[in-house]
Amino acid sequence: MKIRKDDRQAHILSALENNPALRVNQLAKEFGVTTETIRRDLAALAQLGSINRTYGGAVRTGNQFEPALTDRLKLLVRERRMIARHAVDLHANGDALLLGGGATMLQFARVLCGIQHRMVVITPALSIAQELAVNPRIEVMLLPGVLDAQEHMVTGPETLRAIEKFHAPIAIIGASGMNAEGVSEAMPSVGEIYMAMLANADRGVILADHSKFDKRALILLSEWNRKLSLITDRAPGGALSAAMERGGAEIVLAPPGRE
Repeated sequence: MKIRKDDRQAHILSALENNPALRVNQLAKEFGVTTETIRRDLAALAQLGSINRTYGGAVRTGNQFEPALTDRLKLLVRERRMIARHAVDLHANGDALLLGGGATMLQFARVLCGIQHRMVVITPALSIAQELAVNPRIEVMLLPGVLDAQEHMVTGPETLRAIEKFHAPIAIIGASGMNAEGVSEAMPSVGEIYMAMLANADRGVILADHSKFDKRALILLSEWNRKLSLITDRAPGGALSAAMERGGAEIVLAPPGRE
């Protein structure tokens, strides 16, 4: 069975983690493709900063397109707060939400914590669950899985199986990158979870600041479509704006001064 390019590249990263000495011909044999295909995959991964090329192969790098969560929390704080407040204004009136993790989502959780009505929140993100748990009106369901200590999120097969049991009106997630292809995520394990969340919700809402525009991370979560909306601090332009318009995705700008 033919493996999608994104899936193959995710498996290549995993294989290199387990055995950094793997060479192009070994990877080609393992995935049943030509050595030229593997070289193109490695070139794409190197461009994203996920690997460093070596003679005849590649090695993983610590950089997966984005800094660690603790570092991201210090960046573009004003913009993320604006986005978070407007997202709560628009989407906190229902009775259930599926929430992802990340720096902008943590700002969203801090604002959401002030709601006065009952709500169920389902999330794989430990930091989001901890923020919301102080409000007794919010019933927090932390999904099972293997904890990623860097991202403060659980991932893996158990997490995916748990998500499949739920259906929410809205899934709200962050993003590592957005370009004409769609919304993307740097970490393969997190990307799997976000794809499942979008698939099990009626609508998907992306919270992302302008620094994510015109960037393509490793895992494509979704092409732009009518079920997606983006809440951001600046209007995108060029190919990204055109692709969103073609797909029917909504662009929502957070009002200035909302911090």
